Amino acid sequence: MRLEIHCQDRLGIAQEVLQILVSYQLDLRGIEVDPTQGRIYVSFPGVEFATFQELMAKIRRLAGVDDVKTTAFLPSEREHNELTTLLRTLPDGIIAVDSKANVTIINEAALDALSLKREEIEGHLLTPLLKGFHLNRWLEGDDVLAQTRRVEIQNKKFIADLLPVMVPNEQGQETLAGAVLNLKSESRLGEQMVVFKKGDQESFNNLHAHSNLMRKVVREAKKMALLDAPILIMGETGTGKEVLARACHAASGRSGKPFLAVNMAAMPDNVAESELFGHGPNAMPGAVDAKKGIFEQANKGTVFLDEVGEMSRELQTKLLRFLQDGCFRRVGDENEVRVDVRVICTTQKDLPAMVQEGKFREDLYYRLNVLSLTLPPLRERKQDVVPLAEHFIARFAARLGRKSPKLTEACEHFLQHYPWPGNVRQLENALYRAVTLLESNELDKDHLQLPSYTSDLGYLEKDFEGTLDEAVKAFEADLLRKLFPAYPSSRQLAKKLGLSHTAVANKLRDYGISKKSVKI
Repeated sequence: MRLEIHCQDRLGIAQEVLQILVSYQLDLRGIEVDPTQGRIYVSFPGVEFATFQELMAKIRRLAGVDDVKTTAFLPSEREHNELTTLLRTLPDGIIAVDSKANVTIINEAALDALSLKREEIEGHLLTPLLKGFHLNRWLEGDDVLAQTRRVEIQNKKFIADLLPVMVPNEQGQETLAGAVLNLKSESRLGEQMVVFKKGDQESFNNLHAHSNLMRKVVREAKKMALLDAPILIMGETGTGKEVLARACHAASGRSGKPFLAVNMAAMPDNVAESELFGHGPNAMPGAVDAKKGIFEQANKGTVFLDEVGEMSRELQTKLLRFLQDGCFRRVGDENEVRVDVRVICTTQKDLPAMVQEGKFREDLYYRLNVLSLTLPPLRERKQDVVPLAEHFIARFAARLGRKSPKLTEACEHFLQHYPWPGNVRQLENALYRAVTLLESNELDKDHLQLPSYTSDLGYLEKDFEGTLDEAVKAFEADLLRKLFPAYPSSRQLAKKLGLSHTAVANKLRDYGISKKSVKI
């Protein structure tokens, strides 16, 4: 039986409670005092109901006692069970040692990882088993700080987080009571990195939609993700079209199935057809066996076609038929294959203009453009720039094992007003370089080393030398050299440029441009 006594902070009140329990000859199993909350907790064997009523009445009559009630557990029992549950369920190995490096606690995950029985290690020195780190020397040091080291135990390699256990005393100082070792195997670290990267890529949260434009895109994308029709994602290079496509797949009913990506701009037509649709036996030189293509491998899942505008007319025709009925033939094979695949395409090209020019099939365009999303460039979503920057900085700092630097106010202002022609990809790359080389805890705009850029003139040269007159003459000479082969007489060239014959002749002579110097 356990009691929770609400009381005032009065000297001797705990002793009076104990005297009442002694008067009933009760075996006290535990007592805890929490002066900050005004609580006394006691534990003793169960008693008869009449005796319990008398006991409760006497405790309530004590001066300073506000209330008494039963409780299911003492605070220490709850904490102990929380710790036990945590240790039992943690997938990483945990070993606790005292100040002399004797093992006091070891969880099941550590026992499994080390292939040991509890009695073989608990209560014994860990030092003889631990290689790669001098545990006793660390524990005996004047300033015991947390460490992350590569160690070896039982001929098995781990990354170990070594954390000191400090106990405060009444003087406000701390005394070392031991340490905890958190062990991570290579395979466990690999699993965590896969999950980390997957979560980083396949979540709408990663899109950092703080601007109204981006919120609208994400809101529409979440609705489209639940449907099964093709999605066409349009936007400039580096805007995050593949990240959005992966998020749509992860939020769809196909999330447990494959997501396979193909960059259409990176493959010749003959290779692209074989990669997408596969080939039959002996269809390709040196390929005896048949091969499944991307569409077969992604059955029940999603195929992501990056830069669909780069497809040849022949491949467009085959893709159109597949989208119509889900059937196709492998290269060099007469048998039809039917699969269930959702197609998500991206492009940075103007597909309607390509349709008008006859470079892209009109029927395929309308087949792909059932559901469409347009990712705005970063320069049009300035509210997203700083949150994205902070996200990248935190990620890169974590990889480097350092504290995440803060952006200065000047840097934030610069990030928001830079036009970012390379969009999110350029921002990510610039911050990766800056964080890698950074030596302070603040990241300023000078650390980014971005070239000057305007939407009208493009990148501007910071290292320009000379005068304006020299620059104009250099441009003028270059323009005349380019035009002269098409207008090989000073009169023709003068008419084209809207200048007098004499002015053009003088410029050609000054710049040494003639039929001999320029091949016509």
